[in-house]
Amino acid sequence: MDTNNYPRISFQQRMDAIIEEAEELGKKIIEDHRKTIELLSEFDEEKSKTIKANSIKLDEDSFHLERQCIRFMATEHPFAGDLVFVESLIRVGSHLKRIAYLLSNIAEISSNAHSVKIPSHLDEKIQYMGDYVQMMLSKSIYAFLNQNIVTAKELKDDDDKVDDLFDSILKEIIDLMSEDSENIKAYMDIIFTARFLERIADRAVSIGARTIFILTFKKPRG
Repeated sequence: MDTNNYPRISFQQRMDAIIEEAEELGKKIIEDHRKTIELLSEFDEEKSKTIKANSIKLDEDSFHLERQCIRFMATEHPFAGDLVFVESLIRVGSHLKRIAYLLSNIAEISSNAHSVKIPSHLDEKIQYMGDYVQMMLSKSIYAFLNQNIVTAKELKDDDDKVDDLFDSILKEIIDLMSEDSENIKAYMDIIFTARFLERIADRAVSIGARTIFILTFKKPRG
C-alpha cells in the first residue's frame, strides 16, 4: 500500500468537508429567502420571527465556515486553484451573511408594509421581483460551488432586470405617496423592501463575479 497517498486523501477529505459546509450554508440562505418572499404576499408573525432569529444563526455559521477555511489554509497549504477557491469561500460566506441580515430587515418591516393596500399590478411586480432575486441567489450559489462560468456570467444581465424593476416600483410608490400622505411610513417600508431585494441581487452578482475570477483570474467587466 502506498502510504504517500495518505496526506492527499486527508487534504481532499477536508476540502470536501468545507465545500459541504458551504453548500449547507447556501441552502439555508436560499430557504430563508423563499420564506421571506412568502411574507411579501402574506404576513406571518411566526415566520417573521424565525427569519430574524435565523439571521443570527447564519452569521455564526458563516463565521464557522471562515474559521474552517483559515485553518485549512494554515495546515494544508493548498496551492494555486485550491488556494484561490478556499480564499473565495471566505468572501462568499461574507456575502451570504449580509444576505441573511437583509432578509431579517425585510422580515422586520413586512408587517407595516402590509398595512396599506396597493394596486394589484404593483403587488404582483414586487412579488415577481422577490421571485426573480430568489432565482438569482440560487444561480449564484450553485454557479460558485459547481464552478459554472456560463451561469455566473448570466447574473449581470439578471441584475439589470432587477434594477429596472426597482426603478419602476419606486416611481409608482412615490406617486402613491403623493396621493396618500397618511401612509407614508408604510409606503417607505415597501420601498425599503424593494431596495433590500435589489441589494441581495447585487450580492448574488458579486458571488458570480468571484466565480468568474476563480476560473479566469480576470476581473469581470461591469
